Amino acid sequence: MYLHLGGSIVIPEENIVGIFDLETASIGKDSREFLKRLQKSGNIIDVTREMPKTFCVCANGGRQCAYISQLSTATLQKRSGAF
Repeated sequence: MYLHLGGSIVIPEENIVGIFDLETASIGKDSREFLKRLQKSGNIIDVTREMPKTFCVCANGGRQCAYISQLSTATLQKRSGAF
């Protein structure tokens, strides 16, 4: 199955490591450092033109990246069918 993150971005669900609320996750030092590391390496993909709400961490073949989305974690959870 695939998950539509917004815009024209669709990713395979088996690559998803986690979907996190951007506001609450960025409070933690480890989360901020993780996102900074991904940003420095060019592995952050912004799929929104609106206020970002979530980031979705994906891994594929040992490569990690994060997609920034305007959709809420609840919306993405409903879209994935994972309850």
